[in-house]
Amino acid sequence: MADSLEFNKISAAVLLTGIVILGISFLSEGFVEPIVPAKDSFVVAGAVEEPAKGSSSGDAAPAVIPPVSPLLAKASATEGEGIAKKCATCHTFVKDGPNKVGPNLWGVIGRGRASHPGFDYSDALKKLAGTPWNYEEINKFITNPKAYANGTKMSFAGLAKPEERANVIAYLRTLSDTPQPLPQ
Repeated sequence: MADSLEFNKISAAVLLTGIVILGISFLSEGFVEPIVPAKDSFVVAGAVEEPAKGSSSGDAAPAVIPPVSPLLAKASATEGEGIAKKCATCHTFVKDGPNKVGPNLWGVIGRGRASHPGFDYSDALKKLAGTPWNYEEINKFITNPKAYANGTKMSFAGLAKPEERANVIAYLRTLSDTPQPLPQ
């Protein structure tokens, strides 16, 4: 009998300690006002800034994305392959490779948008079907996928630097039996 009372005392002490800590936590929130900085103190490279809550981003004109074609002649497919490793979480790059969360990207340049067999595209990309992915359309898409196809399932924030996008596109160009010619 004494052993069960000892267990009850220990259980009550642990429970009471948890309740006290929780109570102090709630009380301290009432006394301390959090300070939210106006600007992020740490900026993630390659991340695209989301519009602030309450802003009317729908009314603003979309940002002009410079063409990638002039950069492709000097782009490095090797560097692009390194950058594209970020994409390997959701995409495969090998011929006849499986789809993952995103479609396989072998032969994507020149392939019709939302057309890879066996992949269920979002309605936003299905609306764009019919025309092929060319260098400029891929550039626009990987700059900010959500702005390009509002409602896309792709959660990638995008690549802000034009040189990085050019390198990735140069790498994607190599993923084909017959690579598309570079624009003039």
